[in-house]
Formats: sequence, C-alpha cells, structure tokens
Amino acid sequence: MIVSKQLPSLRLLSSDELVKLSRSEGSHFFLYEGDVVGPGALPARFSAEGEEADWVYADYSDNEGAHPLIDVQDHPFRDDFDFGKAVLVSKEAVQRAVELLPTLKKEGCLGGKLKWAALYHLKLCCRRFQHISQPLFEAQEKDLRLSGEKQFDYVNPSQRAVQQEMERVFTAFLKREGAWVDPACRKPLPETDADGSSPSFAHPPGAGRDAALASVVIPVRNRARTIADAVKSALSQQCSFPFNVIVVDNHSTDGTTEILSKIAASDSRLIHIVPERTDLGIGGCWNEAIQSEACGRYAVQLDSDDLYAGTDTLTKMVEAFRKRGAAMVIGSYKMTDFNLNPLPPGLIDHKEWTDENGANNALRINGLGAPRAFRREVLLKHPFPNVSYGEDYALGLALSSEYILERVWDSVYCCRRWEGNSDAALSREKVNANNAYKDSLRASAFVARKAANAACSADNAARSAEQTRTDAKEGNPQAKEE
Repeated sequence: MIVSKQLPSLRLLSSDELVKLSRSEGSHFFLYEGDVVGPGALPARFSAEGEEADWVYADYSDNEGAHPLIDVQDHPFRDDFDFGKAVLVSKEAVQRAVELLPTLKKEGCLGGKLKWAALYHLKLCCRRFQHISQPLFEAQEKDLRLSGEKQFDYVNPSQRAVQQEMERVFTAFLKREGAWVDPACRKPLPETDADGSSPSFAHPPGAGRDAALASVVIPVRNRARTIADAVKSALSQQCSFPFNVIVVDNHSTDGTTEILSKIAASDSRLIHIVPERTDLGIGGCWNEAIQSEACGRYAVQLDSDDLYAGTDTLTKMVEAFRKRGAAMVIGSYKMTDFNLNPLPPGLIDHKEWTDENGANNALRINGLGAPRAFRREVLLKHPFPNVSYGEDYALGLALSSEYILERVWDSVYCCRRWEGNSDAALSREKVNANNAYKDSLRASAFVARKAANAACSADNAARSAEQTRTDAKEGNPQAKEE
C-alpha cells in the first residue's frame, strides 16, 4: 500500500515529522508538493517504474516547459539536489533513517532532533535511487528567478542555522561511510628551504631573486568591456614584495587582445599569454599560467569581469599562506552590480567553513568562495581539469583532504553581476550539466576518501600488530596479557 502525503517542500522536514511518517501504514510513501497537478494518479505510476528503489523521482513539466532532472551519482551529497516536486520513498528507508537519528547526537543535534534536515538525512540513508527520465506529471513553478540569482541561496545569512544543521547530518553520514577526513591528517607546507632561503620553485631557473613572489592569474576570452578594469585592479595592488599579472588570453576576437597588448607595452608587470592550444577551458588557461616561468610562488585568482576590493587584497592573500603553511587560500567577496552597487546577499564569507570540518562540508556545498589562491608547486602536482565550470571546486576538493586551506574573512573581492556573466541566465539543460559535473567530482572524492581512510586503518592495524609481536618477543608483560 502507498500512503500519500503533501509537504510544503521536498527539501525541509523535521525529525518529528519523519518519525510520524515512519509509523504510518503502507510499504511506500508518495511525497509531493502542493503545486503538483493531479497527484492522485501518480503513486501507481511511480511505483510501476521503480518499485525496488528506496527513492524514486521523475522528470516533469511546468509553466516554463520541460523540467528534466539528473541522475544521482553514488549519493545526493548536496542538500539542494533537485528531485523535483514528487517522490516515492520506501518505508524501509524511512525506518532506517529514524533508527539512525540517535547517531546525530555526536554531531551536536540535541537528542537526535532535527528542525529542518530530516529529509536530507533520509536521502543520505537511501541505498538505491531510481530516476524516471520522462515527464510523468505537471506542476506550477513559483520560483522564476534566473540561475544567476538562485546560485547564492545557500550562503544567504538568513539560512545559516539551516546550513549548520545540514552540515551536522552530512558529517554523521561521512563518518558512517568511512569517508570523513580527519583534520589532523593535513600537513603544512614549508615556507622556506632548510637554509632559510625561499623554496626553489618560487624562482624558476635563470630567474633573479627579484622575480615575482606572487602572480595574479586572469583567464580571459572576449571581455573587451571589462578586462582593462580587471587588469588595472590587479596592477594597482600595493605590496612589499614583487608581483606580476598573468593574463591568459584564450584567443579573443572582440578587441580584448589589443587592449591587453596596449597595457603590456606600458607596464612590464603584465604578462600577456596567448596559448598555442585552441581547446582550453578556464582550467586549461590556469595551467598555462602556472607552467609559465613568470609565475610566482603564489597564484591568486581574478576573473576577467571582477575587481579586487582594495589595493591590499594581494597582500592579505599572501600573508594568509604564511600563517600555517597553507596550499590554498580563499577570500571573501561582495556581490555588486556592474557599477559596484551592492547586491543581496552582500558579503559572502563562507563562515560555514571551519578548520575542523571544512574539508568534509566542502563535499556538500556548491562552492568555496573567492578569490582563490594556490601555492604554485601544488598546482604543478595537481593541475586544473581543462573545463570552464567547477575547475576551482575540483581543486578545492582535491587539496582540502591533504593540505591546509586558509581563509581570509575580510571582503577582498568584488563579484560583479551583469548581463555578460557566463552564468547569469543558464538554461535548465546547462544547469543540469553543471550540477552533474560537480556531482561527479563529489562522488570521486567520496570514493577516494573512503579508500584512503581504509588504507590508513589497515596500515595502523598492521603497525599495531607488529608492535604487539615485538613486545611479546621482548617479554613485555602487558603484551602477554593481551
């Protein structure tokens, strides 16, 4: 028997409501939002397509047209995974989730109680997902904002408490699955060689000691309207160390190249690179900059249509590296319009990040912040994927489990939102493609972290066994008793 229940949202639910649901009769629960048209006939249709799954969801149509969804890759790691407006859930999965509620106490959920994240907890407890990739129903879409307006919802300060609870649920899940990263395992990078000099990677062979310590990296293609502003923002930095600005001009055709050539002719700190390859994404352009002999020890991001918030941004980012030997530093930024007028939600500082759990929560959220900066030798070992979306997130996931990531909480960057932004108004198909790519990064990182933890546990067990044998041979009384 299938029990139907209308919910205000398929994203937020309390643990009390989840427990109440688990006590209902029936083998499955059909959960749907109020704007689904004709829900009465849908449970049978969902059941016919995915009776063996814990969680069944389907494409649908709304007032904006077709609404295709994407497949779950391993688990729905992010709490905002779009399952549509109607799902079929097995009672077995609901009961499993209820049984695991007490384990959330260890992560700070008093009494295992949840105000908002019980549905997310349920999703993470499901073992098999079935996506029906054909529209099974119609619904009314009420959130008509563009993609560029929706993407920052999760960092809105008004959602802080909700996000903290989501993180607690996700942390408990990672620990159950053996994929939680212990912050004690991350090691600092040295800031100097044994003789006290700067590491050799900071100054390539043949470069003088006055070579750039830091490089601002700007990948660009066809940004004639904004590139001069970005470059001037970078060149205006006031620093006590030498720096340069490396612009990788990805074969622009709108006059960007000529603008850069003119600036470079009057300021030798601008390194204008036009790569030989014509198949590069943003990540590939970053690799070109990092591999350049002009690149300094620290490489700091600046997008071609954004600006640094002040003349001290570069100094603050470099100083952050030196605090604890970080491999990556991430700043905070303000949202503005093209003319630098503030836009909501204002300052985006990613205060959800903590030293203790940031590397783990990174698997759940959609981004880490800006600007992003890296130690050059780390990027030579871990190059960017050659893509134009999620390349920075890929590096953040890869580095955060092995190295220290440092934060700059001051506003050091202006993220300008305007009609020319590449993500201003994406189609649903493009949003899905972007989400699917980041989900693949999460799934890969999840598997890699589980494997690393398992290997570490095996090594520790082997060392412990060897120590026990050694103690026994030496006549250690404690070893004999064990």
